[in-house]
Amino acid sequence: MIKYLHLWLSLWLLSFCVSGHAASNNITAARVWPAQDYTRIAFEAQLPVKHQLLILKNPHRLVLDIEDVELNPILKTLSDRILSSDPYIKQIRVGMFKPNVLRIAIDLKAEVSPNVFALAPAGDYKHRLVVDIYPDKDPIMAMLEKRDNELIGDGKQSQDTAKPVPAPLPNDASSQVENQDLPTIEAIPDAPVEPIPDQASSEAVVTTQETATNDAKTKPELNKKKERVITIAIDAGHGGEDPGARGATGTHEKEITLQIAKKLKDKIDAEDNMRGVLIRDGDYFIPLQGRVIKARKLRADLFISIHADSFTNPAARGSSVFALSERGATSASARYLAKKENESDLIGGVSLGGKDPELARTLLDLSQAATINDSIKLGKHVLTNIGQINKLHKNHVEQAGFAVLKSPDIPSILVETAFISNPEEERKLKDSSYQDKLVDSILSGVKKYFANNPALVSR
Repeated sequence: MIKYLHLWLSLWLLSFCVSGHAASNNITAARVWPAQDYTRIAFEAQLPVKHQLLILKNPHRLVLDIEDVELNPILKTLSDRILSSDPYIKQIRVGMFKPNVLRIAIDLKAEVSPNVFALAPAGDYKHRLVVDIYPDKDPIMAMLEKRDNELIGDGKQSQDTAKPVPAPLPNDASSQVENQDLPTIEAIPDAPVEPIPDQASSEAVVTTQETATNDAKTKPELNKKKERVITIAIDAGHGGEDPGARGATGTHEKEITLQIAKKLKDKIDAEDNMRGVLIRDGDYFIPLQGRVIKARKLRADLFISIHADSFTNPAARGSSVFALSERGATSASARYLAKKENESDLIGGVSLGGKDPELARTLLDLSQAATINDSIKLGKHVLTNIGQINKLHKNHVEQAGFAVLKSPDIPSILVETAFISNPEEERKLKDSSYQDKLVDSILSGVKKYFANNPALVSR
């Protein structure tokens, strides 16, 4: 027996020497989530991933070196997951840089601010390495600048219509690279892989001209633009790496919430004095704190987070509306739900690196009793209207410590539209006509809220 054992060890050592190195880890999945906010690349593996990220210029690109992994089919086809419409990534090239180092070269369309961090196993995921590619300039602030410029008539915005602008906030809580300095160098050897042709990108520029003869005609329209417009931030729960709850037939909560959010935006935009803005407009993940920050950057008057509840018992059913609580949950079920929703950051993946002091002040400010009272008023109107089209799980607005509702100055509610784990309610949530009735009831509640609180409209 000992003789055979020695023989086996000798053969193993021989094969190790021939190959040069035996990979100790294996990439089991690679996912790409492109969005205007940022693009995320996530690698999943059995063990923690050893890595180094380098920033290169002329041209702009990122180089990610991963140690002790093999170039398997998942990594070989990574470039196929890059869409031509990706706002930040032009192409990806993958190859072995050294016998024990895999190199992933990410060619960029513009200068970016990357963030790389590792995640411990959570939910259905194993160890993950996440690369978040943020734009160098915040797209939210760029959009607001464009909107403000459109509101300028004679070079000066009306003092009566201007809203106070909150202090600038960071892109999100994960904007700092965790425990890692990213060196900027001019050049390193490219990975020995076949080059991929650049993807052409074009940008359409539309200009408008106004002549003096049209001034008289356009003044009424200009004055209409300057009217006070109520901005409602619509948050589709979950997204990207975080699918949310799963329905009885496999429907993902993130898909339902985005469908409803888009319909609610369309309904709100059809109102003369309202506009809806989606916190996420596609299938990608936004940290809970990032959703709060985005709503404040948008100078939103209201924040409505859309969800679809689930429970171990498929008989559980009904709609609910929640507001933030400063003093604990109003029920055991509300506490359970808040805990479950707050765990989205663990599933979706958030860097726990350095936090901006302004962010900490914003999210930990508990002197927001007036805002919570307004949130409860809003929630009551919305809940009453939803009760006309669906059974209510609770006939009053509940409260708990939902992280996504922690804006100190924006009335915020979380709407659990129905139990996606209930087969009957899952069918309702997937039905387009029922979704229309649902968003009509939410909008009706919003309008009643402002009708009963006219001071808030002109604040």
